[in-house]
Amino acid sequence: MKTRAALLLLVTLAFGAAPFLTPPFRGYDPALFPVQIARPSIQPAGYAFGIWSVIYLWLFAHAVTSLWKRAENPAWDRTRLPLIIAVALGSAWLSIAPVAPIAATVTILVMAAAAIAAFLLSDPQTDRWLLSAPTAILAGWLSAAAAVSTGVVLAGYGWLSDSASALAMIAVTLALSLWVQRQKPAMPIYGLTVIWALAGIVTVNAGLNPTVGIAAGLGIAALALTLVQQLKANR
Repeated sequence: MKTRAALLLLVTLAFGAAPFLTPPFRGYDPALFPVQIARPSIQPAGYAFGIWSVIYLWLFAHAVTSLWKRAENPAWDRTRLPLIIAVALGSAWLSIAPVAPIAATVTILVMAAAAIAAFLLSDPQTDRWLLSAPTAILAGWLSAAAAVSTGVVLAGYGWLSDSASALAMIAVTLALSLWVQRQKPAMPIYGLTVIWALAGIVTVNAGLNPTVGIAAGLGIAALALTLVQQLKANR
């Protein structure tokens, strides 16, 4: 257990260092695609990516606590392997994304699956804000980010139009996030994080692509209703 806890701290430090060691990433370069779209509709407004600072800090607090105080705790150990996979891949992702969108999309899909697994394995009743919550915010953001990456690739290669890919990925994100949130009704951080990502899509499409903006808004409403219902049920 202690070895996995130490490895988790190591990859988390690498994950946090990655943005300082690679050029700033502001989305896939349109020149990398056959169909060049200057501003993909599925991509959230720039401010939404500010959530990464919260994710990094929360994961660091989680990893330090995991090694320092909970190294032999089975509840913590259950989440370590999938979290190590997600965070380790995240350390490399910023190096892949600027040059290989398809490889980056495959990578982030695996990251999202691993992060969701870690979240589903976490116990909200054990060290709630240091065990379940950090995995929830990572899983929530990666659920949306994986869909964004997939949507950009689908449109960039002409497999779907820009609007169709955005609408399809919003639908996928909503279906996935509703299912995941229902598995963990006691931890709303996951759903709130997906709402944050969808709000970024609403913001950027409000005047440019109202259909996509409305679809993202409806997704927010569905997730918010689910969270409210869960809150009432848990009282």
